[in-house]
Amino acid sequence: MADKKSPASGWPLVKGDFHSGDANSPVAVVTMGSHLDEQGICDAGAALCGSCKTENLGLEKVIANIISNPNIRFVLLCGTEVKGHLSGQTLSALHKGGIKEGRVVGAEGAIPFIENLNDAAIKRFQEQVELVNIMESEDLGAIKAKINELKARDPGAFAADPIVVEVKEAAGGAEEATGEARPLSGEMALITARMKTIEKMVTDIGYRNKFAAGVYSGKIEGLMIGLIISFTLFAILVWGV
Repeated sequence: MADKKSPASGWPLVKGDFHSGDANSPVAVVTMGSHLDEQGICDAGAALCGSCKTENLGLEKVIANIISNPNIRFVLLCGTEVKGHLSGQTLSALHKGGIKEGRVVGAEGAIPFIENLNDAAIKRFQEQVELVNIMESEDLGAIKAKINELKARDPGAFAADPIVVEVKEAAGGAEEATGEARPLSGEMALITARMKTIEKMVTDIGYRNKFAAGVYSGKIEGLMIGLIISFTLFAILVWGV
């Protein structure tokens, strides 16, 4: 029998739109934009099962609950993709490429910005689990069969201790107080993403302007010093001062 570890006390730590099952199971199931029989899937052997409709806070909740339980070694992606947010594609991109400057590398979703997970948490997620993608499938029989297949491949608990991270929800954000995801429309998500991009561009322009101003001031100062030295040398040569 595969070695097991105790998950973090009170696991699952982050509340959300999911059900929990056997904490010793190596499989977590994410149904993305679909609402399936989550409890039935947990009863079939999954440690966790639920949807994930947003490519930022939703993903953070999934990852936080996975890395706080070293027994989870597989994440089974199924169900339908979420229009605009593309949370399934974003989760796969994060597992493959991590983040850069807060943005998921290679993500195609509208607002794939990660705020609550540091580099250590993301690296742990990448190392601890294997992603198994059967997205667009809502067939419970196929999902349960895949769970059994993955359980048979159980390598045992990840060697390191659980990692506990706090996932903070912004007031008035895309998650309700109940923890259930309430995704924006695709159009609003794109507008929000463009606003974030414009804000970053404005900040970058400000930095560049400050740099250019510094360079210009340095050039003027250097020019004046050069002129003073030139006049002094000229005076010495001509008048022997």
